[in-house]
Amino acid sequence: MAKYRFHKLAAIAVLIGFAAWTATGEFSSVGSAAQEAEATRADEAAHAPVAPPRTVAVLVPPRVMHARAVRMSGITEANKRAVLATRAGGIIDELPVTQGQRVKTGDLILRLAAEEKTAAVDTAQALLAQREAENKASESLAKSGNLARLQIDASRAALAQARSQLEAAQAELSRNEVRAPFDGVVDRVDVELGSSVTQGGQVATLLNLDPVLAVGEVSERELNYLKPGEKAEVRLINGTMVEGEIRYISRDATAQTRTFRIEVAIPNGEGRVPAGMTAEITLRVDPVDSVMLPRSVVTLSADGDLGVRGVDGDNKVVFNAIDLVDDTPTGLVLGGIPQGMRIIVAGQDLVTEGDVVNPVDADAATIQRLAGEATGG
Repeated sequence: MAKYRFHKLAAIAVLIGFAAWTATGEFSSVGSAAQEAEATRADEAAHAPVAPPRTVAVLVPPRVMHARAVRMSGITEANKRAVLATRAGGIIDELPVTQGQRVKTGDLILRLAAEEKTAAVDTAQALLAQREAENKASESLAKSGNLARLQIDASRAALAQARSQLEAAQAELSRNEVRAPFDGVVDRVDVELGSSVTQGGQVATLLNLDPVLAVGEVSERELNYLKPGEKAEVRLINGTMVEGEIRYISRDATAQTRTFRIEVAIPNGEGRVPAGMTAEITLRVDPVDSVMLPRSVVTLSADGDLGVRGVDGDNKVVFNAIDLVDDTPTGLVLGGIPQGMRIIVAGQDLVTEGDVVNPVDADAATIQRLAGEATGG
């Protein structure tokens, strides 16, 4: 029994010793290897060659004074538009106008047959003539003292009543006529000679197209740049270019779009510009200090802002947000760029803000290529 215990204790002692040797030897070896590897990497990093700064082409663009352009889509509208209707019902007896005919204020558009109303006017005119003659005789007698005061007052009242009856008959007769409320062109005639119309029935549409209006809407940000009387350019869908001036700027925004209505008045004496035509409206406002650059130079920042990249005095890349003044066929006109800023015109998309670069002045070939991009060549 004692022998068995001795062997068991010896085995346990050997096991403990082996475990201790394994732990102190193997683990220390692993730790040493890790430290040696880390030291090796640090040494390699210290002696690794440093990448040279990226070379970019820079350019200091010339400054220009350019009028800000506010562009919007719009449509042409008539200066005045009236849907003419009858004030009485009846049969059309006269219809002297046709579609497309020009008329002046007060010209006859339509007349209804009104024999009984004409007769009423004739009767009222005859009665008025009778009352005028009676009143004249009464006045003569009153001056000579041969007519009582009460009788002369009755004569004058009868004359006034006759005049009122004539005016009422004439007004009723005029209800059978439709006349032009302003100068314009008859755009549409909805009835035919001899047809019957009811009171309030639509008979014609009258337009005043001089001036014709180009109507659009501007955003809240652009509203402060504009004021009535400023010049505007309008390009019609058929390519025709016309000029006008801002006549009206709404002070009440459209609820759905938060935009403001703009009306541009365009001289149109010959009526060549119709209403309802699609148009592009360009409003010119006060000139601002700006530069012109090709579209390829403009890039996005890490936050998604539109701008250009440049190089500061320490040759570090900086980003500058831009203000789009105009978009012309020869390039973008940009505001908000500091005076003398060196703008990266080649390689701007290969660097980020804060990078140290090697800026070189754009050579003739680069400038020529950028000029070709700006002009669409």
